[in-house]
Parts: sequence; C-alpha cells; structure tokens
Amino acid sequence: MPAPGLILTAAVLWGLLGILGKNAQSAGVSPLEVAFWRAVLAGGLYAAHALVTRAAFPRGRNLLVTAGFGVLGVSVFYGSYQLAVRAGGASLASVLLYTAPAFVALFGWAVLRERLGARELAAVAGTLVGIGLISLGGGQGVNVTGAALGWGLTAGFTYSLYYLYGKAFFTRYSPTALLAVALPVGALCLLPFVSFSAKTPGAWGSLSAIAVFSTYLAYLAYSAGLRHLPATRASVIASLEPVVAAGLAALLFGERLSPTALLGAGLVIGAALLLSVEKRPGTPISHPVQE
Repeated sequence: MPAPGLILTAAVLWGLLGILGKNAQSAGVSPLEVAFWRAVLAGGLYAAHALVTRAAFPRGRNLLVTAGFGVLGVSVFYGSYQLAVRAGGASLASVLLYTAPAFVALFGWAVLRERLGARELAAVAGTLVGIGLISLGGGQGVNVTGAALGWGLTAGFTYSLYYLYGKAFFTRYSPTALLAVALPVGALCLLPFVSFSAKTPGAWGSLSAIAVFSTYLAYLAYSAGLRHLPATRASVIASLEPVVAAGLAALLFGERLSPTALLGAGLVIGAALLLSVEKRPGTPISHPVQE
C-alpha cells in the first residue's frame, strides 16, 4: 500500500476508537474496563511483536521512566478518553484529543523554557477559542458538560506526553518494546478501579477491535507510512481522524455538532496542524505514536 494510504488507514482506525468504545459501553462495559482491556490486549500484541523482532527492552532508569509513562500515558490517558466518550460522545472526545499539541507547546514553555513564537501563540489561542466555541455550540447528541470537557482535556494532556516521552526514547528503543512495558503497567494501575461485568460476544468484539485495529495495527500502519512520507504531510493526512470519528458518530449515534461547535472543532484541528509543521525536520506532534 502507498505511504499516504497507510497514514489514511491509521487515521481511520484511530477514528474508530471512540465508536468502538461507545459500542462496548452500550453493551454494559464500564469506561475504565474498556481502557483496561485495551491496555492488556494491545500490550500482549506489542510484547509478542517485540519478542519476535528481538527488540531491546529498556533497563534500569529507563525502565522506571517507561513504567512512569505507563501510569500517565496509558492508565490515565486510556481511562480519561473512554470517560470523555461516555460523558460527551465519541465526536467530542476525538476533537478534544487534538488539544495535545497545544499542551506540548505550553509544557515546553513552562518546564523546558522553550520560547513561544508567533506560531505557537496563535495555535494555543486558536485551541482555547475553539474549546470555547465547542462549549457554547454543543450539538445534537453531544453533551458539552464540565465532565466531558474535563475528561477530554485530560486525555489531550496525557496524550501530549507521548511526544515528550517519545522524543527522548523512541530513537533509542523500538517503540513496540517500550509499549510492551508501558501498557501492562497501565493495565495494572487501572485494575483497582475496574468493575468487571459479564460481556456479550459483541462487547468482546468491540474490545478486541480497539486493541487490534485502533491501537496495534493503527500504530504499525502509521509508522510504516511515516518511513516513506514527510512528517508534515503524514500529520495532515492523520488529521482526518476526528472527521472520521464525527462522521461515524453522526451516522451510528446521531451525534451532530452545531455550526458553532464545528467552527470550534476546526480551530482546534487547525491549531494542531499549525504546530505539526516543524521548524526543523522531525516527528509531528499531532500523532507521536498511537492513541
């Protein structure tokens, strides 16, 4: 498959994440149990991949840092995203995930003492205005509540950690080996908060699809496409993810953002694209690894 097709495949698979999560929740699976099984099943796939390819696993301090990343980047991120889907809907959760690049820019300024240029300031401002318009606009089947915004922004913030962690580690270790460590750690941290329920075959199907398609295969497709495509172009194609999520949510669940909220969503996604255009060649920050 051509490189653009691989990136588009990844965007579609990521766009299915909220849809499949909502399906599983509709079948009686709690949001945190959805997150738990995503981490367990996808973690097993990454571990098998790393073992087959004989990838080196992190050790010592790097192992501890990776485990800490598993707490925030897996347990909190996976859990908050599914809670955002439950509170506000799949389309809203997908759009709010695109606040991640703005969080990266703010973190770089506040912690790493990186300068905020005109581009970064414009993107952060666009993100804030976009969130405000989404809050005011709402829509049919979309619940723009404090909980929906809070969980969605938490997902965006913790997703931004993939870029910050990946910038330091993904060039030193195989990402599959790192995720083979981080995902099981995240699952263990979620375990005390999970109330397990009896699951129908349909629920298991949704959970399996989240792990296999929207996590493991989505990352493999994106990383394969990125090897043959400039990072900026890949990021632009991948930005179709919330469009896919919103379209499917409208078709399957009757979720429709109002015109005002759609304008806000456009600003959030546009800000993410603006920040994905690196001043120097590098990894795009809109999709650092996988969701």
